[in-house]
Amino acid sequence: MKTILGLAFSAAVTPAMAAGGFETDVLPTAEGDLKITFIGHSSLMFEFGGKVIYNDPVGQYGDFSKLPKADLILAAHEHGDHFDPETIKKISKAETKVVMTPLCVGKGKDGIVMKNGEETTVHGIRIEAVPAYNLVHMRSPGVPYHPKGVGNGYILTFGGKRVYIAGDTENIPEMKKLGRIDIAFLPMNLPYTMTPEMVADAARMIKPAILYPYHTTDTDVSRLQPLLKEEKGIEIRIRRMP
Repeated sequence: MKTILGLAFSAAVTPAMAAGGFETDVLPTAEGDLKITFIGHSSLMFEFGGKVIYNDPVGQYGDFSKLPKADLILAAHEHGDHFDPETIKKISKAETKVVMTPLCVGKGKDGIVMKNGEETTVHGIRIEAVPAYNLVHMRSPGVPYHPKGVGNGYILTFGGKRVYIAGDTENIPEMKKLGRIDIAFLPMNLPYTMTPEMVADAARMIKPAILYPYHTTDTDVSRLQPLLKEEKGIEIRIRRMP
């Protein structure tokens, strides 16, 4: 067992199953359990304190009709594998809040626009928008797949536990300044985000207690484990996210 914020975590945890056949994990916090549902690609659902929070809900990655309506929705940037206005509409209630980047504005439900470096609190959940961009992988010479300052990663705080959802990024220097991260979701697919070696470097900078590779497409996620075998404080959890 290892202890995070005074709470015990097992080194080997078998995920449960949610409605729709999605894998789930339940993690304790100082203010109650945080339940994470792994939908697909970068689509995630968090349940905490009676609220339902979605990250990048996109219809092609799961049947959202089997999942609860949202209280809060986050969109990392305007690309179609992260921002799906039709799915956002389907899972929204009248009072649902949507956090988005400037380039998402006008393409669906109105929302709270956040840029890198901004913070806000919604439904008692602190949200920090942090940089997410490419340094190496380019769409064409000099044109990155994800330019600096356009997309967001997000850090959400649930009961004192800081959860970093990195967005489409590489192992950028800003990761060194994120502060304590308890749970990290790091993307690993080419050519758009990181190689396993880049993810390992990012993990060494962030030093999360729990690391979930996500946005992996057809990447062999098992390559990550030997790269971090000397990092005893990082638990890698592989979850099914087609």
